Amino acid sequence: DEKEKFEPTVFRDTIVQGLNEAGNDLEAIAKFLDATGSRLDYRRYADTLFDILVAGSMLAPGGTRIDDNDKTKMTSHCVFFADEDHDAIRNYAQVSKG
Repeated sequence: DEKEKFEPTVFRDTIVQGLNEAGNDLEAIAKFLDATGSRLDYRRYADTLFDILVAGSMLAPGGTRIDDNDKTKMTSHCVFFADEDHDAIRNYAQVSKG
């Protein structure tokens, strides 16, 4: 009975790459997340996924981002970088509920 490795940084890199490749198209982002959900264990990495969708990268305890300003480890397709209006935030919430 072998235990599966817990690798949140590998998960982060996969999600961030897909979000960045989807560009600014929220529909493409939603499709990517839906398709990736069948391959990646969203339940196991729920905290990491939440961090990425809200803050753009993984967060350390205390709320600082763990990306060392490496653009390949962060995305601007998240709530923190969304336009500050009700419709924009609602659209990101719809993607996250997917």
